[in-house]
Amino acid sequence: MKNESTLIRVSAAVLLLAGLASAMPAMARDANRTKYPVVFAHGMAGFDDILGYDYWGDDYGTFVLDPCDKFLEVNCNGDINDGQRSYVSSVTPFQSSEVRGYQLANNIESYMATSGASHVNIISHSQGGIDARKAARLLRERKGYRVVQTHVSVSSPHRGSPVAKYILDHYANSITETLANYYGSVVYGSGNDAIAGAKQLVYNDYDPNDGVITGMKAFNQKYPSSTNYVANSVSLMTAQSGSSLNPALWLASEFIYNIDGDGYCVDDCNNDGAAGQGDGNPYERDDDGLVGINSQQQGYRMQYYECWGCLDYVWERPELGYVSDINHPNSTQMTSSSYVINQDHLDVVGVGPDTFDEMEFYAAITDYIADRGD
Repeated sequence: MKNESTLIRVSAAVLLLAGLASAMPAMARDANRTKYPVVFAHGMAGFDDILGYDYWGDDYGTFVLDPCDKFLEVNCNGDINDGQRSYVSSVTPFQSSEVRGYQLANNIESYMATSGASHVNIISHSQGGIDARKAARLLRERKGYRVVQTHVSVSSPHRGSPVAKYILDHYANSITETLANYYGSVVYGSGNDAIAGAKQLVYNDYDPNDGVITGMKAFNQKYPSSTNYVANSVSLMTAQSGSSLNPALWLASEFIYNIDGDGYCVDDCNNDGAAGQGDGNPYERDDDGLVGINSQQQGYRMQYYECWGCLDYVWERPELGYVSDINHPNSTQMTSSSYVINQDHLDVVGVGPDTFDEMEFYAAITDYIADRGD
């Protein structure tokens, strides 16, 4: 009887602990390791840094996928698997995506040759998401098979940015000098062409008389979000309003140009440089300071959840539909603010200081890719 009583008490304790565990949030853990390396593709003005901040770092300059795999290492991401492989590509900061996408493909091909990787995943930001689509197609054509497994674009202007057209319309003659004030001599470096970079991000061909077809409409037709080139395309979208924006973006929106980025129409109906049009209320949370939400979705939209006491996570929201024809998303895809992250265009790449946790954000993306088997 004594042994039976002890067994009953132990069983009750086990059941109680199991119940408590089920009611508590998941314990902190490392992100799962991806099967294939993660390649980072930066946006315009990026290289090793942007505005003096490490492009793919937190507010203190630590690379977001630097695992804590050395003895007593402190400046690292404790949420990343020790065996995680990654590669940071650098392309010309100011150029068209025709040029930058070609460079990205070359960089990835070289990395594959040295690392032995047969496939890669890509995490891109801003213009990097556009570059990645050209790179994916070139890699498919060169290798004879689909190289890119998952492409996660963050805050990318897939259907153009009104800011690019506004700058070209008003500051084309001084754009290089203006950028030089912020980026120093990099804009004068070999291969940089700030005008070509800006024309890339206008939806329509900016100058039909210059003999060169530019703009996102033509680029999207040539480099679609196709499963022929990328097995899985998804988007994380950002939007923020008012003084919560990065100070530089807030000043631009208050005194220069405010994007009205959640209206719908086919093509660029109001000639602001981005597909779609405004809904008449430019001061709501419909853009991230540079890109409207009606421009950011390719593939499935994703949701990001910040989890206290456990690893953050992201997942697909298929109910909004898949955007494969990037020039023609439906009305809901262009206007819905569902699952849009409340951050500005620069918060997500470590330009701060701010409260956004870049380490957990990219660990969550890595975990998502790994859970897909990529």
